[in-house]
Formats: sequence, C-alpha cells, structure tokens
Amino acid sequence: MHPKTVLITGCSSGIGRASALAFLEEDWCVYATARNPADVETLGEQGCRIATLDVTDQDDVDRVVDRIIDEEGHISCLVNNAGFGQMGPLEDVPTEQVHRQFDVNVYGPHRLIRAVLPHMRAQEDGTIVNVSSAAGRISFPGGGVYAGSKFALEAMSDALRNEVDEYGIDVSVIEPGPVETNFSERVEREVNGDGGDDDGGDTDADDAEGSITGIERSGAYESFYELFSETQLIGGGGLGAIPPERVAEDVVDAASSTKPHARYQPGTAARISVLARHLPSRWIDTAYRYLRKL
Repeated sequence: MHPKTVLITGCSSGIGRASALAFLEEDWCVYATARNPADVETLGEQGCRIATLDVTDQDDVDRVVDRIIDEEGHISCLVNNAGFGQMGPLEDVPTEQVHRQFDVNVYGPHRLIRAVLPHMRAQEDGTIVNVSSAAGRISFPGGGVYAGSKFALEAMSDALRNEVDEYGIDVSVIEPGPVETNFSERVEREVNGDGGDDDGGDTDADDAEGSITGIERSGAYESFYELFSETQLIGGGGLGAIPPERVAEDVVDAASSTKPHARYQPGTAARISVLARHLPSRWIDTAYRYLRKL
C-alpha cells in the first residue's frame, strides 16, 4: 500500500515546516515546497521531497502537482499554508499591495485547489486544509487588507466544502491566533516603510510569496503606528502565542481524520478571538476606541 501523500506550501519556516515534520512522523509521503528551495533543503535531508513553488505562478503549481501524480499516483492532502500579512491603515496601503496580498493569500490557494481537485475527484478521496487565521473571522484596525484576504479564504472554503462533499473530499480551515514566529519583525519593517524580504511568515502562514515593499504613510494614522510600535499587537509571539508545532497538530488531525472539523482554532487566543465576532459591532468599536486612548 502506498503511503498517503501531502503537498504543503510555505515550508520555509513556522507552521509549514512544523507541519512537514509532523506529517513525516505519521509516515506520510511529504512534498515540502517553498519559493526558495534553499529554505527547505534541511527538510529534504530529513525525508521530505522538496520542490520550488511560487503560489502566484500557475506553471509552478501545475509542474509540482504533475510531478506528485507522476511519482506517487495520487494526492491525499493539500495544505495551503503559504502567505504573508499586509498590514497598515487601509488608506496607507497601495492598491498594488492589496492585489499582491490577494494574489498570494487567496488566488494562490485557488490555483492549487483547482490543480489537485481533478485528481482527488478521480480517486474519490482527499482533504484540503486551508490555513487561515482568527483574523479570518474578525478584523481589526490596521489589518483590513490581511483580514480581508483571510475572510475571502474562509468563504471559499465554506462553499468548496459542500461542493466537493459528494466526491468524498473534505475541506478544513485552520484558524490560529498569534503564533511564535518572526512575523512581528517583518510587519514592523513594513509599517515603518523599510520594506523587507518575503521568505518569512505571518501569524499563520509562513512562506510569503512576493515582495513586501512597504506602505505609503499619509500622516493621518500615527496613533496606529505608535500603538503597533509599543505593543506589537499583531502576532509573532504576542500574548497567548502558541508554538507552530501546536498548529501543525491540528493540520495533521484534519488531514488524517475520516470526519474532520470544518474549522480548528489552535490556542486559547484563537478561540476567544473567534467568539468575539458574535459581539455587537458597537461593543467591538468601543473596545478599539478605549484601546487607542490607552
């Protein structure tokens, strides 16, 4: 019997890397991918099959999926993990960066889903795990573009789950809160206009496919930048942060279960954040006003 096969995007660090290792421990055949192959060389040494994959490049997507089918004959699970967080007040984020955010966080998973579904339908089995965020259920000041991309991924997942149910395919969403990665450092460079590379992670998805070139500060939202600088409220080891290995546990559970949950919220902070979406909007707005005053 052939082992189950998983394709994971964004394995250079954080959740992607932890998930690859967790699947290996469960004796899966793991295809660990990243935009820069040097970032996953050590995973190859530990038993993963590695591949270069930029989720914004359709040729890359098709090449990797075709390779897995040629070598293994099937794809048991797709883990859409690659992504990055475009932060900043909405007015200060250039439209080009909004396009880039959605190209990576929304269109990237969509490209991969379309590539693997014909094979999963043919085998009448498979699981798609989309790594979202607690921000995919509730937005926050300075995170509208990022949260918007995660909201979109959540909506697509809900539709897809019911569209493919008749083919024996499961769809699950992972919604972490803050995760112990270097996400905050990259976002700080971004909101300060310093730019930065794109091979790191975000709160929940760890291989950013595309450059982060900074934002255009209008001067109207300095209170946001001060708040961020003082508290580093956005992910990357903040209050309630959990290790990426904890998130990887839920990723593997969703992939392995015969009846996976539609949503997983690893960590207390994630569960509390998701519950907050049920509060009246005026309560949440009042909380943000109070936070600004502090």
